[in-house]
Parts: sequence; C-alpha cells; structure tokens
Amino acid sequence: MMNKREIGQSGMIVSEIGLGCMSLPLEKVQAKRIVDSAIDQGITFFDTADLYDKGENEKILGHSLKGKRQDIILSTKVGNKWNEDGTAWTWDSSKSYIETQVKESLTRLQTDYIDLYQLHGGTMEDNLEEAIDAFNSLKKEGLIRAYGISSIRPNVIKRFLNSSDADSIMMQYSMLDRRPEEWLDMISGNGASLLTRGSLAKGLLTKQAMKRADQSNGYMEYSKESLITTLKELESESQDLTGLAIAFVLQHKQVASILAGASSAEQIEDTVNAYNESIPAERLDTINTLLKEDLYKDHRI
Repeated sequence: MMNKREIGQSGMIVSEIGLGCMSLPLEKVQAKRIVDSAIDQGITFFDTADLYDKGENEKILGHSLKGKRQDIILSTKVGNKWNEDGTAWTWDSSKSYIETQVKESLTRLQTDYIDLYQLHGGTMEDNLEEAIDAFNSLKKEGLIRAYGISSIRPNVIKRFLNSSDADSIMMQYSMLDRRPEEWLDMISGNGASLLTRGSLAKGLLTKQAMKRADQSNGYMEYSKESLITTLKELESESQDLTGLAIAFVLQHKQVASILAGASSAEQIEDTVNAYNESIPAERLDTINTLLKEDLYKDHRI
C-alpha cells in the first residue's frame, strides 16, 4: 500500500512515490502502459515539463491520463523557451511568458487545470517577484492549484519562498547527494515541501549499482574508487539498494514525494516493490556513517 503526504500547505495529498515522466517513451501504447502500471501500483503524482521532448512529453502524458485525471495530482514546469529552430532553449521567467505557456501546457495535457505549476530553474538576476505574480494570478483564475520551483540554488530558493506562498521545492537528493539536507528546515519552515529527483542516482542505487559504478567516472563528490567502496558497504547493509535509497530519503518529514523515472512498466513496478520493503530506522542510522555529508558550494545564502 502506498502512503501519502501533503505538498506544502496546498491540501494536495500525493503518493510517496511519484512518476517523473521525462523518460516516458513517445510511443503512445508503451507510455500508457507505464502510466497505467504506475496508477495500479498506487502512484497518484505525475510530473512533467514543457521542456521535455519540446512539449511532446506533456502530450503523451495527457493522452495516457485520459479518464483518470480526477484521480491524480498533475505537475508540470515552465521557464525554458525553445528557439525557433528547436536546437536550444533560453530562459524566460516573465509574467507574459508564463501566462502564455500555461495555456499551451493545458492544451497538451488535455486538462482544464494544473495541480502544481513549477518554475523550471531561476537565478538571482531574475525578476522572481514577477514570476510569482504570474503564478498567483493563475491560481486566482483556477488554472493552477499550487506552485513551486525546481532549483538547486539555496539563495534562489530562499528568495522565492520569502516572496511567495510556494508549496514545493524540487531538488536532486539521494544517499549519494546529500546537499539539500542543510536546507530542509528552511523549506518546511516556509510552509513548503521537498519533491526529490535523482534519488536513485542514475541507477547507482539499484540492482545495477556495481555495473553502473564500474562504467562511471565517479558521482558527485565520490571518485570512482570511493563510489565503488561505498556501494559495496551499502550492499553489505541491505540486499535491496533501491529500497534503502527510498527509505533514506523518505525518513525526512519535509519530503512529500520521490519522483522516480521509468521507461518501462517493469521499472516502476520494481521501484514500488522496493518502496514496500521495510527498512529499520537503526539501519538508516548506520547508513549515515557510510555516506559523505556534502554542502552546496555555490549559490549559498
């Protein structure tokens, strides 16, 4: 059974595992099979972005959710604008762009409203207050229910939270990337929740751990050698690295949901099976001693 948590103070309750849809295939039948499997497994939270596959990802997700929209929480992102030739994108967080693009996303997703609309990045040079004004206007119109930001920049996150009623912050967070931990209390103290991505660390925290590590040049602050050593130590603590990785992230009450990607129905089933494994709190305490405690070096408050 999938447990649920609230995103910020939005009143929106989501499954502790969500489906990060960036890896959905563009073939409709395959994509729908993954989405149907996720729903069958108890997943109620689906996240995409207008950037993914130049909007095609939103179209595929909208098609896959036909007839099930009322049963799920739907999230997408805005701010990255493709150039006319489609070879690159630029950043645009202006109110006019956000208010134009939300309508495009609504059309592609085949829905009348977006549950969670997120700014897909941001810098201290942005007029974040203008973007926040756009989100608040969209809430009043009923086009979105809540908003947040996807960012790994603590200074941008703090400024965004201080100026808004944001309900969510999306950050990369896993056993191998613990940088967000320093900011968890700041996020929850502002009434928001953390949504995590990359919590399986590019497959390094799955059954393919050693194979992925051997083919890598290391990960984050881990050299290849220290990565392999750490993964071996983690595997000695648990036969299911995925279950351990999920439990490690969800031990923090500030986390609302882990967004797990899947390019097949089997992958999402494996993730949910791992989620259902019981990991004792004492084991998580032991795991902490095996991991690096890293901090963001740039964009600090």
